[in-house]
Amino acid sequence: MTTLTAGDRRRAQPGRKRSDMWSATPWTKIVLAVTIVISAFPIYWMIVIASRTNKEATDIPPPFLPGGNLGENIRRVLANEDAHYLTGLTNSLIIAITVTVSVVLISTFAGFAFARLRFKGGKLLLLLVLITMMVPLQQMGIVPLYRVMVNLEWIGTLKAVILPYLLNGFGVFLMTQYTEQAVPGELVEAARVDGASTMRIWWNVILPAVRPGMAVLGINTFMLTWNDFMWPLIALTPDNPTVQVAINSLNAKYGTDYVLIFSGTAMSILPLILVFVLFGRQIIGGLMEGAVKA
Repeated sequence: MTTLTAGDRRRAQPGRKRSDMWSATPWTKIVLAVTIVISAFPIYWMIVIASRTNKEATDIPPPFLPGGNLGENIRRVLANEDAHYLTGLTNSLIIAITVTVSVVLISTFAGFAFARLRFKGGKLLLLLVLITMMVPLQQMGIVPLYRVMVNLEWIGTLKAVILPYLLNGFGVFLMTQYTEQAVPGELVEAARVDGASTMRIWWNVILPAVRPGMAVLGINTFMLTWNDFMWPLIALTPDNPTVQVAINSLNAKYGTDYVLIFSGTAMSILPLILVFVLFGRQIIGGLMEGAVKA
């Protein structure tokens, strides 16, 4: 005769919900709470320093609570004539939004083509896309890229920063893999039999299915573009920077003004937080959907 354990008896109870079997244990909640605290502490510390004076920021022991100088420090950031902070913030928004829209749309088109359309040389082209992901193009190609921009007379303009990033291999590869998993080939064939054109299939069949993947790619592209520092520093002029270059210009001539830098950094992460708030559900949904399908 088989002996049932206490756990087996609880699971066998007819009134017991299936979701209770997967409820988080106290240790799981503790680990998650510690992870959240560790992840959020740098942002909290940045706000603490941004709301203090330079003397208070360098005290030992350092302050652990926000002060009352945040408004004054933000005013100093905006009034700094060397940084051109508002110009940098506007430029970064224009660049990041343009690049993100372009990368997501082109990658979705290319992913559909590589995953569900059959054409000569398709596998070779996809292989070339993968090769571009293996080469650090920004570091190796920065000199020829700069010469191209000089010949086009684009140095100092936003076009020099936008054009090189309108397409990337990672986006094409991601959307190719996501389209293969999210859109069955039979569905595309059925739409073709019904007389749908390629563009109609992309609009009515592909886009609704790959929307979570587009959200993941969009937030990743926006963050990378927003945080880019090296190429904008080279391609743009000091009076027409991006926000990351503007933050670098907040340094004092004869020392480091930590409060000013932290205040500028705190303002620069607001668009990233807004993007996460607006598209966080789609991002988590895309990641979870990919995990279930895997």
